[in-house]
Amino acid sequence: MGNSKENEAIGVKKRGTIKQTDEEWKKQLEPEAYYVLRHKGTERPFVNNKYYAHKEKGKYYCAGCGNLLFTSDKKFDSGTGWPSYYDVYSDESITTKTDKSLGMERTEVLCARCEGHLGHVFDDGPKPTGKRYCINSAAMDFKRDEQKEKDKGE
Repeated sequence: MGNSKENEAIGVKKRGTIKQTDEEWKKQLEPEAYYVLRHKGTERPFVNNKYYAHKEKGKYYCAGCGNLLFTSDKKFDSGTGWPSYYDVYSDESITTKTDKSLGMERTEVLCARCEGHLGHVFDDGPKPTGKRYCINSAAMDFKRDEQKEKDKGE
């Protein structure tokens, strides 16, 4: 993980810098992204989940504000029906807080820049972190690693 200047240069934004009204978010986001990011929704597993079985090399960004969250090299198949990662791009990418909804205690994962709900993190992931960041596809956008694709063609 890079330092703050390096992080900002490649897409990690400053914490909590995006503040918009609910109406502004509703106009900006696709309906499912709005539901997940702004109302702590959860998309259905497996079905219409665009990044669950996604294998391209690249980076995953917050669909609300473009903050860099995860990279494909930290993604793994957890069998849960949602994209899962064993680490975040940077400690500056996300924040967490205790979620006591649905009669259980979990750790909610939020975008550090716009405070949008991304999903939850669990302590049952693979080494080296032991973490499983279980993230809603609707909360993310993906950008393919262009250099890796160019190298393939040469």
